[in-house]
Amino acid sequence: MYILFEGIDTCGKSTQIALIADKHPEIVITHEPGGTPFGKKAREILLSDSLASKRAELLLFLADRAEHYQEIISPNKNKIIISDRGFLSGIGYALANGDFDFDELVSLNKFALEGHFPDKVILFLTDMKTLEERTSAKSLDGIELRGLEYLLTVQEHMRESILKLGIPHLFIDATQDIDSIHQTILTYLKV
Repeated sequence: MYILFEGIDTCGKSTQIALIADKHPEIVITHEPGGTPFGKKAREILLSDSLASKRAELLLFLADRAEHYQEIISPNKNKIIISDRGFLSGIGYALANGDFDFDELVSLNKFALEGHFPDKVILFLTDMKTLEERTSAKSLDGIELRGLEYLLTVQEHMRESILKLGIPHLFIDATQDIDSIHQTILTYLKV
């Protein structure tokens, strides 16, 4: 089973993945971008926000996604795989950058994923107050420096996209405490 943990930066998905990994070492844990050797290089470029072309940025994310699917997801399809981010973030960020068509983005991501969208998506939803608190406590990367309103726009695009696509999902209120969120996720995943 291929499961995406999605959400904007500082929403708590990495914390929840770490909790699951501690209890279930048999689960394959990965992330995008950066889950493969190529992905590590792509991640450096993407997080530096150094590309002038938003199309080039999108294509680099898609190249990473295709490599990630080939190297991590496909070979482990008989296991439980949890990915910290994936195609839904790709669509959300692309739509927030403007000038992209939803259906075209879906088609490009299907191509990168060889037609295999995740079995389930857990989308962490946060608010401005929590986002301000959490981002003030860290050093921001190039994408986070685009602003908090931008990140909340990305989040809304992810939420709308998952509803349009009809993939089984769980929306998590990321403002709740860590343990409550963890119990909700465990119940949903039945692990």
